[in-house]
Amino acid sequence: MKKILLVDDEPNIIMALEYTLRKNNYDIFIARDGEEAILLSEKLQPDLVILDIMMPKVDGYEVLEYLRQHETLKYTTQTIIISAKQKETDVQKALSLGAKEYIKKPFSMKKLLNTVTDLLTPNH
Repeated sequence: MKKILLVDDEPNIIMALEYTLRKNNYDIFIARDGEEAILLSEKLQPDLVILDIMMPKVDGYEVLEYLRQHETLKYTTQTIIISAKQKETDVQKALSLGAKEYIKKPFSMKKLLNTVTDLLTPNH
């Protein structure tokens, strides 16, 4: 079962994502800020991180940088950004730091699920 780390400080978003992704047979782990995300990603070695940008302690950009610099995670962990930040500069910054996709809030759960499936399907 593929492991997904959800990183967001908004409980309603976490609950909706967790429910939908578990229903689709993914193993879900939750971090409520960037600091927790870094600790959990080291421990869990997730296949995918769904990451917000604006969070307390450590923001999503810093988490992205960490994932790309970590020797084992940079090859195995893919990242989807979900963020209320709408500017093209925010999107480009996230993509340049290694995010595979940038989905703006509010987002379609169906679109997010399709993106997750695409990224976690072999030969992608």
